[in-house]
Amino acid sequence: MKHVRTTALLAACAAGLLLSACGGESGQAAPAAPASTPAAPASESPESSTAAAAPAGDVTKPGTELKLGERAVVPFKYGTTKSGTIAITVTAIEKGANADLAKYGDKAKGITPFYLRATIENVDGADLAYASVSLRALGTDGRSTGVIITGSTDGCKSGTAGKDFTTAGAKFETCTLQGAREGSEVGAATFDKGDGYDKSPLVWKG
Repeated sequence: MKHVRTTALLAACAAGLLLSACGGESGQAAPAAPASTPAAPASESPESSTAAAAPAGDVTKPGTELKLGERAVVPFKYGTTKSGTIAITVTAIEKGANADLAKYGDKAKGITPFYLRATIENVDGADLAYASVSLRALGTDGRSTGVIITGSTDGCKSGTAGKDFTTAGAKFETCTLQGAREGSEVGAATFDKGDGYDKSPLVWKG
């Protein structure tokens, strides 16, 4: 069966929706040309994990598979000068409604939003003030959903560390907006930033 990956690019210009400023208030989206081959699985061979019980300083191995609510410890770089160690706990994968994307206009037609909620913790006390962390969604088949969304909705606001995110134990909550084609589901959330995770992401499943 031939798989076709459909990519819809969504960008919102309302204040607070995008990192870059725009002049208008309405959201924008643009579909990308379909690819001829399916996206590769995010991880070739994820491993079972007991990360929830791991000591704070034990870095979670790339490719580890976790359950929602389990904690992964990862080296983290923010910008060009800040680095440290953080813990990520994906707490929920929630399905939204297409109506949540009304601000994006007609180009959001046929897209279902999914909300990846997480708690981020400063593990080693590094100065990571104002840092942000994003996740990605995988379909139930372990592949990309084929939809890319940027921004947020009323039900999913991207969180950013405060100026006091500089001590061990400091935490903040965040939500990453993701999407899937209507009728499809999201089965997992992944973290794939740097230090081996780009090739073998961490995977959280419900």
